[in-house]
Amino acid sequence: MKIIFAGTPSFSVPALEALADAGHEIALVLTQPDRPAGRGMRTAESAVKSLAQKRKFSLSQPYSLKQAELRTQLEAIDADIMVVAAYGLILPSTVLNIPRLGCLNIHASLLPRWRGAAPIQRAILAGDRETGITIMQMDQGLDTGAILLQRSIAIAQDDTAQTLHDKLALLGALCIVEALTGIQQGKISATPQNEAAARYAPKLEKEEAEIDWRCSAESISRAVRAFNPRPGAHSRVRGISMKVWQASVAADVADRPGEIVATRRDGIVVGCGNGSLVLEIVQKSGGKKLTAAQFLSGHSLQPGDCFQPKYRND
Repeated sequence: MKIIFAGTPSFSVPALEALADAGHEIALVLTQPDRPAGRGMRTAESAVKSLAQKRKFSLSQPYSLKQAELRTQLEAIDADIMVVAAYGLILPSTVLNIPRLGCLNIHASLLPRWRGAAPIQRAILAGDRETGITIMQMDQGLDTGAILLQRSIAIAQDDTAQTLHDKLALLGALCIVEALTGIQQGKISATPQNEAAARYAPKLEKEEAEIDWRCSAESISRAVRAFNPRPGAHSRVRGISMKVWQASVAADVADRPGEIVATRRDGIVVGCGNGSLVLEIVQKSGGKKLTAAQFLSGHSLQPGDCFQPKYRND
């Protein structure tokens, strides 16, 4: 097939590679413009741009898809289909209707569950046991199009947003190739989504990542995994701003949520609304990620010390 591919971050890369390796013609790659990134805020190109340049694909980085000039360019390609994977720009109806077979989206959830911007993190936060990839025929709604193909994977107990992202990126690459093969062979039909089962995955907000110690240890543990690598679950203790990168649930009991129950070599045990959490890998503001033992060698936290509550006016 002749394909226009639209994607930006690392999630999109395996799919673009797989489509090209499967023998499809990548007629044009759309990716977002270079933008400042990192601590130094240096201008950086997207992961998809890097791959497109490496493989010498035709590349465009429009700020909007509403430009008449771009529409003319897309129409001239006479593409069979457009594949979209975490592109980051809304496709107007004028673009959705350009390819002969429309536009397909690689979405990182089992739609209609977790429509929206943060399906991977929301699945972990909710304690879902599985997630997956949906190949969807795009329409003008937010992840509302008909489903062409779905494949599921288990969410492991130690999966972070990053590890699950990486698994789903690879699964998405397999799924889009399978879907296009099925379309070519006439073996795939579109199934409308069940609107009654729809659930949304809104973009993560920074304030969500502050730990609320009144919650159960299990839910805080999920938050630690969901906010890894960004923005990082965090709290404050004795004036120290601390991010928690790895934690496990324990049965220790504290007098109040946020109280340090014990400081051990395997972790800092903190009481929660139900159960307690063992902080295993932490990082103070401006510092490096450290094991609990490494952190405690330079900071004298003691049982009875308390992490700052999230809601300080209660």
